[in-house]
Amino acid sequence: MSEHLATIEWRRDGQAFSDNKYARAHDWRFDGGAVVRGSSAPSSVPVPMSDPAAVDPEEALVAAVSSCHMLFFLAFAARGGFVVDRYSDEASGVLGRDERGRMSITAVTLRPEVVFSGETRPDAAALDDLHHRAHEACYIANSIRAGVTVEPR
Repeated sequence: MSEHLATIEWRRDGQAFSDNKYARAHDWRFDGGAVVRGSSAPSSVPVPMSDPAAVDPEEALVAAVSSCHMLFFLAFAARGGFVVDRYSDEASGVLGRDERGRMSITAVTLRPEVVFSGETRPDAAALDDLHHRAHEACYIANSIRAGVTVEPR
């Protein structure tokens, strides 16, 4: 078991509040010192109350699923003797009503593209197996209700 920490900080900074027109931008601070600007999604709360340049929680969830899958994929590829030169993923998430009628991320699709080098490269079956094992091991995918689909490119 391990614990993972994030500190979220928002300040009103003198803005009106009860009119619901306050800025949603805030900071995410992580234990290693990284600071990420967060905000509500402009599709949920219009600009200028949302900051379109910031990361919204929906994007962060999709990125977390993609990153987790990639990290396990790389580990399994290395253990299998494959050399990965590049891994990129154009992941997407769908926000909609779930079976309970609640708004949630109902699906995440990963579209990884992997470039290998070296003498030993995975065939289609080995590549599918690497993605399958990465998906099964991914802590984040195992933690969410949304279905996660992997569509290698």
